[in-house]
Amino acid sequence: MSSARNAIGAVFLIGLLTLFAPAPSRAQPSLLGAPLIAVTTARLDRIVLYDLSGGRRELRFDAREHFVWGFTADGCRVIFTLGEPGGISRLYSARLDGSDLRSLVQFADLPAEDWSAWEPQINPVDGRIAFTFFRRETPPGRLTQETYHIAWIPAEGGTPQFYSVSGDEHSPVWSHDGAWLAYVAYDGRIPGPDAFSTVPPTPPSGATPVPKEQLINEADLWVVSADGETKYRLTAFPTGSVNRPVWSPDDLLIEFFYSPRPNNDTVWMIGNADAAIPTQLNFEWMLGLDATWLPDSTAIVATMRDFQGVSENRLWQVPLVGNADTDAQPYSPDPALRFIDYPRFSVDGRFLALRSEYYLAVVDTTTGAWAWLDDANPGNTPPVWSPAAFTGEAACGL
Repeated sequence: MSSARNAIGAVFLIGLLTLFAPAPSRAQPSLLGAPLIAVTTARLDRIVLYDLSGGRRELRFDAREHFVWGFTADGCRVIFTLGEPGGISRLYSARLDGSDLRSLVQFADLPAEDWSAWEPQINPVDGRIAFTFFRRETPPGRLTQETYHIAWIPAEGGTPQFYSVSGDEHSPVWSHDGAWLAYVAYDGRIPGPDAFSTVPPTPPSGATPVPKEQLINEADLWVVSADGETKYRLTAFPTGSVNRPVWSPDDLLIEFFYSPRPNNDTVWMIGNADAAIPTQLNFEWMLGLDATWLPDSTAIVATMRDFQGVSENRLWQVPLVGNADTDAQPYSPDPALRFIDYPRFSVDGRFLALRSEYYLAVVDTTTGAWAWLDDANPGNTPPVWSPAAFTGEAACGL
């Protein structure tokens, strides 16, 4: 790591004494404080927990690929997947010290190698876990079918129940009040002469239907209530895909990227209401990498590259009115933070965790001061904050 990084971190530590370089991995803090940040290593071989007082702990369960997704609603258990050969992954929880490992999804309808759990998202109110459930089935006399549905299980685990039915749904994300779940659903369309064109979905009488493998799969945004009783489609773009939906902290709006073709992205938002009309926030193509919201819901903070003439991926504050191609402003506490990705605010909004050149940094938004939380272990996965209910490992009990 460069001397410049170390110098910047040292100044911050002396000034605040709230964040400092992690202890060596062999040193295990007795108890972790609040808030916590969880990340997955670049090799996907372990999960690392950090608090903001120098506490650090590594969790390694076996030789499978580790991927951390969040915490239980009380913050006392970490939620993660372990990836098995062939791309199959299983969903688990464990205490913050790695003990009491629990497999959360029970499914006996298919052989173990024919189903998988991915993208778990924890409801912040009742703790239920929504996730993308993969199934591979071969009905008698028919070709093998692979489907992806949005499923859920109680916080303690169990047999999955299903929110979606079409068979190609992904990217579930809960509203902050736990009442709604947004996700994207893919559907096939007949390709037109270019990326912005399509043709009528029903062939004329006597014509041969277009084979499924020639259809273009594109996604729109859907919302379902936590009880499963209410469901509606929020977007209906004739071409292109919606991806990476993010709820505003007040749960009134959902930000998403829309892409008519890969790597040609624009920023949009839409209200959570049936028949709501989406709002386009910029109009020049760029590459949208990730996004979140300011804690007060007044603007979007997005990681974009090739935006406003800047090729480097940077953080931009996108206003909810106007044209972001001219009106968005850089959102960064220091020019030394470059090639930023995965911005994540703590639940109280005070701290912002992010990756800069793959290394994990934390910003105190009240002062603008920042430090490297880990400047020795790069990674390419998002940081995850503990929930509001977590007050420290000491409160978790036995």
